[in-house]
Amino acid sequence: MDAPGHGTLHEPLQLGDALVIHTDDERERTYTCVAVLEDPDDGRTYTVLMWEGPTDDEHEFIVADAAGNLLEDDDLAQEILDEFLLFAEEAGEDLQGEH
Repeated sequence: MDAPGHGTLHEPLQLGDALVIHTDDERERTYTCVAVLEDPDDGRTYTVLMWEGPTDDEHEFIVADAAGNLLEDDDLAQEILDEFLLFAEEAGEDLQGEH
């Protein structure tokens, strides 16, 4: 799936799907869908995608709609990302306690 900064896909993103983003400076990064979240109030679906760099501690998250379009509302994107990171942290703690 290819998107020049803002992409439109024919099918909704699913976990594990890749989205290639081309930046204005002609870089290309492949992000992997790591979460699909639905807003219980309005039913909209959002995706959290992650780019993993060459080192273990180098990664970047972006938030898009179900079709792979990057969210233009930075505050909404940050809120969704914060909720995802909190959920992931709590899930990681639960999994570590289940040895």
